[in-house]
Amino acid sequence: MLFNSIPFLIFFPVVTLFFYAIPHRIRWLWLLAASCFFYMFFVPQYILILLITILIDYVAGIYIEKTTGKKRKALLVMSIISTCLVLLIFKYLGFLNQNLSLLSQYLGFNYPNRTLNIILPIGLSFHTFQSLSYVIEVYRGNQKAERHFGIYSLYVMFYPQLVTGPIERPQNLLRQLREQQYFKLDNLIKGLRLILFGLFAKMVIADNLGVYVDNVYADPGSHNSWSILTALFFYSFQIYCDFFGYSTVAVGCAKAMGYSITDNFRTPYLAQNIGEFWHRWHISLSTWFRDYVYFPLGGSRVKTMRLIFNVMVVFMLSGFWHGANWTFVCWGAAYGIVYLIERPFHKFLSTVEKCSTLLRIALRSLSVIKNFILITAIWVLFRAPDLSHIKTIFTSIAANFTLTDHFSVKTNVWLFLGLFILLDILLRKSRFDNWCSRRHPIVRWCIYVVMFFAIIVFASVNSFPFIYFQF
Repeated sequence: MLFNSIPFLIFFPVVTLFFYAIPHRIRWLWLLAASCFFYMFFVPQYILILLITILIDYVAGIYIEKTTGKKRKALLVMSIISTCLVLLIFKYLGFLNQNLSLLSQYLGFNYPNRTLNIILPIGLSFHTFQSLSYVIEVYRGNQKAERHFGIYSLYVMFYPQLVTGPIERPQNLLRQLREQQYFKLDNLIKGLRLILFGLFAKMVIADNLGVYVDNVYADPGSHNSWSILTALFFYSFQIYCDFFGYSTVAVGCAKAMGYSITDNFRTPYLAQNIGEFWHRWHISLSTWFRDYVYFPLGGSRVKTMRLIFNVMVVFMLSGFWHGANWTFVCWGAAYGIVYLIERPFHKFLSTVEKCSTLLRIALRSLSVIKNFILITAIWVLFRAPDLSHIKTIFTSIAANFTLTDHFSVKTNVWLFLGLFILLDILLRKSRFDNWCSRRHPIVRWCIYVVMFFAIIVFASVNSFPFIYFQF
């Protein structure tokens, strides 16, 4: 079920009202049933795949907790391999088969390239990582194994973050699912604020920007440099507003029932370097790779060559996690390279704090602009369907350098994008629901009316699924 759909407008109030109306002891059952219905709204049979990963890690967690020594580690490894195998089959098998075929042709071997019609279940990468975090935390002794199969299933299936995250840790969500949540009007109001803001970001900004971006990326060679540069700028905000919008609605749905889940974004485009950007963008994923891949590899407390290896492994794995395509691997590698280049200058940039106020603001602003330009350029690797497309985009920018844009942008798109950027700057130290609560009621209601009106009148007529559904 899509957050930006009529069925969800019925689903959300019904689920929330019944959640508070029924006794605490059966709320888990109601939420689990609602979450299953929410997921099965896409393709019903996909839920069987989800059930496989739930069973694997539920059983693994119990046995890992019971055992010690080498057997304990062996159970962890078996659980990780089994869970990842499901992801490998549905997400990467076709990619591996295609590349094996190309490699065999290059080496002169006969390897039949059979077409594999395997459809990727929605949100499988997110489910996999959430399940893995559970068994790893049980192994580390930071989380007790969950004996209640229904509660554990709800941990994986919790509908607000079921499809596109945030990727929750068991210490945060499992504990809350067992606690009784009492109705608080403040939680409901904050939840509704976040849902409104998230839908505004998705339906008004991301979807309208997507019309322009899709037109340019469909045939970049036929567009001039100004059109392409505008599309690159727009895509930076399209993917941000799309994913940020989903995450904000997810946090709002959970908040309305009293649950607190991870804030996935903190004004990432105000970051001054790539490292800071990844501390602000898709926080639940970047911290997952930090805690479960980067730190076990040795982190930054290693020699230079090992540090380079650790950084590149994490960024390239992050890219590959996003999709079975070399463009995603290149996207992750690009971030790793830029991060390593910037790293020696971090200490130098920290001296900015000792400068005068005016100079400090100027240097910070330049760093933010520089970082945004780099990120916008790297997003091309993420958005382009293949490597040849990437080449066409950058060569077209250089070859067709004119300032005439033959594909105009509606004024309201610029207006609402400007409004979002302003709000994003204002929210650099707060979240929208908390920020609104400190505003005068007249100001708050003006914001609500503008956003609601914009959704009704200016939401794109095109039906755009959330971008991260494909991952």
